[in-house]
Amino acid sequence: MEQARRQIQHQLDVIDRQIVRRMTAIIPSLRPKHAAYRRGRAPDPRAFLERYHGHLAALTAERQPEIDALSRKLARQDRAISALRGRFDLPSEGAPPAPRRSGPT
Repeated sequence: MEQARRQIQHQLDVIDRQIVRRMTAIIPSLRPKHAAYRRGRAPDPRAFLERYHGHLAALTAERQPEIDALSRKLARQDRAISALRGRFDLPSEGAPPAPRRSGPT
């Protein structure tokens, strides 16, 4: 069950990296075409950020149904793993095992 959870988390990470990679490729096209100041004014950095956020929102919206489905599945798996650990009194992954109790001494 934990392996399945890791796979889903990996899928979410892959989607995130794909979005970042596409945004990195788009950034050069978001910059103003002319490097020189026009009419003595510097380019507005807010315009660049608005274009950046608009493209990022569009790319994320394309993948949003997939992200939502994987996130819901991940949450269900987290709840199931937590319930099983609680039921069988198991330590969380990566935690050191609890010391075993010996009989009354």
